[in-house]
Amino acid sequence: MDQIISTSASVQISPRRPATFYVLIVLAWIVFFMVLVLPLLMVVTEGLHNGLGAFWEAISEPDAVSALKLTLLATAIAVPLNMIFGLCLAWCVTKFEFWGKTLLLALIDLPFSVSPVVTGLMYVLLFGAQSKLYPFLVEHNLEIVYAVPGIVLATLFVTLPYIARELIPLMEQQGSQEEEAARLLGANGWRMFWHITLPNVKWALIYGVVLCTARAMGEFGAVSVVSGHIRGLTNTLPLHIEILYNEYNIVAAFSVAILLLLMSLVVLLLRQWSESRLIKQVEQQQELAKNEH
Repeated sequence: MDQIISTSASVQISPRRPATFYVLIVLAWIVFFMVLVLPLLMVVTEGLHNGLGAFWEAISEPDAVSALKLTLLATAIAVPLNMIFGLCLAWCVTKFEFWGKTLLLALIDLPFSVSPVVTGLMYVLLFGAQSKLYPFLVEHNLEIVYAVPGIVLATLFVTLPYIARELIPLMEQQGSQEEEAARLLGANGWRMFWHITLPNVKWALIYGVVLCTARAMGEFGAVSVVSGHIRGLTNTLPLHIEILYNEYNIVAAFSVAILLLLMSLVVLLLRQWSESRLIKQVEQQQELAKNEH
């Protein structure tokens, strides 16, 4: 009798799901497979079509190695600079009130709305042969467009908002009570940053850095315009893949694409890890806020 009562209670607690629920789940998996899984499987299949020997030859030839080094170099420069910028910007807009704050917040999102190709054209117009700065650059032997600095600038622009946009909501939610208390106890700004602000936002910062890294490694449009497609010199991995594909070197193109895919997979795993830690941090802060009230 007790078993019957417990069974009926469990049935009442767990309402029966409608058929549309399962239909939507099946449709979601079909779309997921067709849009994401199947294309990735095709990339791996084509890249390994001629075996591991051909795959290794494609990713180890000099132009591919040069493209990999340039991709990592542009990422290694752009991400730390954006991290510093994102921290400073998030600190300013969340801790202080000033004229033009709303405009500044709107400008942060500008790279999201501007096409990457337009971004590349902006730097060509600013530093290219048609610009007023070009004679000065030639006189001082400075190369921006069609060189590494132009690639770094384009990568910086397209990845600009990622870290700041992860930090600002969290820092707004945390408020400035802890910093104010530390100031009353005699702590200076540098000590408050290292011992209060940074520990409170470290997981949001790591999450933003991971997103910024993924975007920097995969950037194509802006870098394509400012690079000049100089093989072995200004080609990143996405550009090198395009050149191989246009030359009908399909297996080599997909082999290099697998290399870029593996790098993206590592970044994705880091993203999942940092996101889980960030969620835990936010939940802990919300629980502390409830306990205080």
